[in-house]
Order: sequence, then C-alpha cells, then structure tokens
Amino acid sequence: MHRLQSRLGYQFSNESLLNVALTHRSIGQRNNERFEFLGDSIIGFIIADHLYHKFNTADEGQLSRLRAALVKKETLADIARDLELGKYLQLGAGELKSGGHARASILADAVEAIIAAIYLDSDYPTVRNFVSTLYQDRLEGISLKLSDKDPKTRLQEVLQSNKIDLPVYKVIDASGPQHKQLFLVNCAISSLSLTATGKGSSKRKAEQDAAQNMLEKYEQYQPAK
Repeated sequence: MHRLQSRLGYQFSNESLLNVALTHRSIGQRNNERFEFLGDSIIGFIIADHLYHKFNTADEGQLSRLRAALVKKETLADIARDLELGKYLQLGAGELKSGGHARASILADAVEAIIAAIYLDSDYPTVRNFVSTLYQDRLEGISLKLSDKDPKTRLQEVLQSNKIDLPVYKVIDASGPQHKQLFLVNCAISSLSLTATGKGSSKRKAEQDAAQNMLEKYEQYQPAK
C-alpha cells in the first residue's frame, strides 16, 4: 500500500478506502463497484471542466467527443498500466486464473474507484488536483482535430486499435418520396454482439449517425467478467 500511494502521489488518511477501491466484486460484497459509480462522475466532471476552459470556441458535440476519448475504458486502462495497478488488485480465484489483473475493464474500474476513494478521503480540490496531474500530458496533447473526424472514421480507428473486427453497415429501410427519402441503417459489430441504428436523408448520413450511436454504445460496453 505504501508503494502504491507513492506512485499515486497521494497518502491516504484512511487506507481502508484504498483497499476497497482495489477490491473487485469477485471477492465478495465489500468491493469497489459503488466507488466506480462515484469515480466515473467525478472524473467526467473534472475532464469536462478542463475541456470547457481549454477549448472556448468548441461546441457541445466537439467537447463531448473529446471527453469521451479521455474517459473511455481504454484510456483509463492505460493510466492503470502506467501506475502498475494490476499488481495491487484484489481478485477472486476465477479472475486471477483468467488474467483479470490485466483486463482493461477491471483496470479502468479500479482507476475510477481510486479517484472516488481519494475524494472520500479528502475533498474536491484535492481530487481535482490528482486527476489534473494524472491527465496532464493527455490534456496538453489533445486537439480539436480529434473531434473533427467523422464518426465512421473514429469508430474504425477505435476498433482497429483494439483489434476488433470492423462494423458492417446495412440499409434496413428507405421511406418517403425519391427527392426526400429517409434512410435507416444498421451498424453491427458481430464479434461484440453490438448493434446500433442511424437515420439520415442519405445512406452516408444514416451510416454516420449509426456509427456515432455505436461509438456511444461501445463506450458503455462492458464484456462479461
């Protein structure tokens, strides 16, 4: 615990909070799930606040896309790996055998839980400073160009970076007169059993809408633990 707190740059007054934050639900009822819930909201607000002041000409959509990129599971898991959190996690026997200490979803949850633990152990200014330090390089390096990529391109890049099969788009309905048709498109990632639909005045616009909806769904995706 002392070594981890040194890596975190934060010394807990109540170390039991850190212990809970590192305890996966496979251990039992006293686990980090409630901390995850709180930490998710805390980090989302802090990152949103940073982005709001950093990009004062960005619109809501651009800010939302930037925030999603910073708080997504993959980013949080990378932060966890930088902190070597895997070696400190408390997992049940099944999770230990299946490599849970390296699983992105579990690592991401642990980061959120630790952020909540620090908040509960201190106050908002302290946890804000912690998250700001944790994200310093990422916040300095992020650009509005990331938010300017169209949804299909961003979805493709996200899936490719995680070695997931690319989505398949299919028009499932086209209604209305020829000059004013409305297209309904389905976007499916078969390997994840995820589907999303989109609509638009052209096939391309409907595919972009479906891709955006899939991106949002993918951000919430949690594989079976």
